[in-house]
Amino acid sequence: MRNPTLSRCVRAVAVLCAASFGLAACGSSGGSGSGSGGDKTSASEVRSALAKGGSITVWAWEPTLKQVVADFRKKYPKVHVNLVNAGTGNDQYTALQNAVQAGKGVPDVAQIEYYALGQFALSKSLTDLSGYGAKSLKKTYSTGPWNSVNINGGVYALPMDSGPMALFYNKKVFDKYKLPVPTTWEQYLDDARKLHKADPKAYITSDTGDAGMTTSLIWQAGGKPYKVNGTDVSVDFATDPGTAAYTKVWQQLISEHLVSPISGWSDQWYKGLGDGTIATLATGAWMPANFASGVKDASGDWRVAPLPQWHSGSRASAENGGSSLAVMKAGTKKDLAYAFVQYADQGAGVRARIKGGAFPATTADLNSPSFQNEAFAYFGGQQANKIFAQSAKNVLPGWSYLPYQVYANSVFNDSVGKAYTSGTPLASALKTWQDKSIAYGKEQGFQVK
Repeated sequence: MRNPTLSRCVRAVAVLCAASFGLAACGSSGGSGSGSGGDKTSASEVRSALAKGGSITVWAWEPTLKQVVADFRKKYPKVHVNLVNAGTGNDQYTALQNAVQAGKGVPDVAQIEYYALGQFALSKSLTDLSGYGAKSLKKTYSTGPWNSVNINGGVYALPMDSGPMALFYNKKVFDKYKLPVPTTWEQYLDDARKLHKADPKAYITSDTGDAGMTTSLIWQAGGKPYKVNGTDVSVDFATDPGTAAYTKVWQQLISEHLVSPISGWSDQWYKGLGDGTIATLATGAWMPANFASGVKDASGDWRVAPLPQWHSGSRASAENGGSSLAVMKAGTKKDLAYAFVQYADQGAGVRARIKGGAFPATTADLNSPSFQNEAFAYFGGQQANKIFAQSAKNVLPGWSYLPYQVYANSVFNDSVGKAYTSGTPLASALKTWQDKSIAYGKEQGFQVK
């Protein structure tokens, strides 16, 4: 995609923090410095940097990286990796934006979720890894994560993990009420009605309005409400067919009070998953570890199934969640930084993270018999990775996030959230979210329609 020059520099702001950062350069994604899009860095130069040694700082909250850092240090004893938890998600992005703006304290490597990556890439805060030959890695990653790190023709991170979606369901509850495991969302709606009628305290799922889940299900429905071509952006939840398919079903779930009003990740939510009053969860393949640690007493009750389909007979899926590791443009040890990123996201670090419970983005691991044949005791011995791996293959192409998705997600509850609390039609609430996203983009200098 082309990356046109703006009449003025775009200034992206994550509203969840007071920090903002300007786009110091408004032209192409190239630049000076080792590993940038315009410069080539050979593998021998990276090996030389490893042999020479030095110190790099990695900002990340993902717990399995602790083992990766320990293993990396053993293999390259001259390299010291300082792993810093600067906060989870938006908390880290706040600190990262502040450091970039101040021009000091920027880490060499940062964990950045896929939905937020475009914001940092467009601000010229990240190193284009094309100079390291990263474009040749395309076939080694599943489609969804790989497309997420490719922005305006550059590769601005390597995928660390992925979140192909599946339906987690409480088999004990489904068996008790003789409910079929839904293969379509219409059938899911029918199950929701039957379940809540049989037990008014039980709900098919919990939902109080979640931007990530909403956009993921629209993605799975074939929707493309966001279109991004450099700094030319369009936002359309009003006429997008995928959004219409999602809205049709979800409006009925909301209007008929078939979804639990308990917020996700709360103590009550975990309790509901454990006692069967929340019967399903449509989310990413990273969820099993959370079940095992947070819903221990329900071990054996839950199973995994492919996502229900918006069109009978389809096999479409989408991503929900997942992160990348990016080399920061302001870092002074880019070669060492890239070596670590490659080790963590391509090398032995991937296997260490899988062992720790992470879900990979690398096709070799997704397709390996040992990975697919793993029996999950929590899911009654089910080989759930087979379902997750197939879901990764079925992720629909062509999805884009806004280059200021962090902001857009932050105002989701102020707009779409009202559909869950005030009777505002979901379609109208999504239109309000659209209007807020368009207005903000224009304020920041994007060409938005």
